[in-house]
Amino acid sequence: MTPTGAIADAFAAACRDELDAPKPGNVHVFAPGHGMTAAQFTASADAASGPLCVPHRRVGERILGAVEATCAAIGINTNLGIILLCAPLAAAAELEAPLFRDAVARVLDGLDIGDADRAFAAIVRAAPAGLGRVDHDDVHAPAKVTLQYAMAEAAHRDRVARQYATVFADVFDLGLPRYDAALTRWSDPKWGALAVYIAFLATAADSHVVRKHGAAVADDVCRTALKFDAALQSATHPAQLLPELLAWDAALKAQNVNPGTSADLTVATLFVRRLGAILPSARNSG
Repeated sequence: MTPTGAIADAFAAACRDELDAPKPGNVHVFAPGHGMTAAQFTASADAASGPLCVPHRRVGERILGAVEATCAAIGINTNLGIILLCAPLAAAAELEAPLFRDAVARVLDGLDIGDADRAFAAIVRAAPAGLGRVDHDDVHAPAKVTLQYAMAEAAHRDRVARQYATVFADVFDLGLPRYDAALTRWSDPKWGALAVYIAFLATAADSHVVRKHGAAVADDVCRTALKFDAALQSATHPAQLLPELLAWDAALKAQNVNPGTSADLTVATLFVRRLGAILPSARNSG
């Protein structure tokens, strides 16, 4: 069993790693955005890490506790998607399994209605932009199904929810291989994190952008990301792309376009990779 402090440290470090990357449209150390700064996200990570990683706690309790701690520390929603993704990963880090992905599957399969109730309360507390109402399993109403079932119902419209239905397929099958390949080529975590972020942006419309701005804007972001993805994969020195990346970053922020879901998935990827340094099962996480 891994010490709780090590899991919490891995989570906070993953959040900082993601902030070091010049992610177009999202907050990072190169530029603030959307009325938020990198320092606020660092403070959010520190506040959320404790409740998120309390040992033997239900996933729903981790989610609600981390959101409440973030709101108390920062006063705004900075990390709901990150918390929703990383809570089951933190719980899985406490389990013994041949593969870390097996442990994640066990956690997801064990989610119950109580987890859904607390996760729904956390989502309402955070009040993310674009949160509306749906006919089934609305977060404003008491949960009637397990959290995994509720997420599966939302998987077609939300990429964070999709991870609960697919045992984090995007993280294990796309994010981790892209990060490892980038780190092998460039030996710099910030470019590895950027490669992951751009890969997520390029492979599907960002759920947060779709909710706030519609499918057309999200598809346009995806098309531009495809060009940067190709440029990154052929780049010997990715720093040469920084001026273009920051120009796109400024253009997106001028339109209030924030690909937050892709950033959340990037943190989840970096969290799993950091867990690989402390969990024998996570070293074979594919």
